[in-house]
Amino acid sequence: MATAHLLFGFLGAGKTTLPRDLEHRHGAVQFTPDEWMARLFGADPPADTFPQRAAAILDLMEPIWTRCLRLGVDVVLDYGFWRRAERDHVRYLVDQCGARALLYRIACPDDEARRRVAARNRQAACSLYIAPETFDVLKGRLEPLQGDEVFLTVEPSKA
Repeated sequence: MATAHLLFGFLGAGKTTLPRDLEHRHGAVQFTPDEWMARLFGADPPADTFPQRAAAILDLMEPIWTRCLRLGVDVVLDYGFWRRAERDHVRYLVDQCGARALLYRIACPDDEARRRVAARNRQAACSLYIAPETFDVLKGRLEPLQGDEVFLTVEPSKA
């Protein structure tokens, strides 16, 4: 049975390291919307078009990762899954594919997450620029995992 590895965590929590590890350990295909966004629209896309573009990328990825699951190939969904509705929707799709979902919770203190985001912003790698003010605005959009959601807690890397 194929597995969808779902990564829940905020900016700078360490979600970049775990998907690479899961990809290698399970022979999985990794789907990271931020990488697609940066490649298609640059590292700092305009805030007014970001939600529509992000939704379009997720819409493009969905038939690909669900097809992988139906073919018996594990996937790693490096989405963050900040909203409960997103988590529920993806778990439903995974179930419809005859696969199982494993949800990983990755968390670290805000000061460490801010440090990591600032360091990432200075790199030329394919990632999105996150302004300090944006960090605060987005933090308010994170919906914590609920008591009925089964998840594995992963200690973030020291990177």
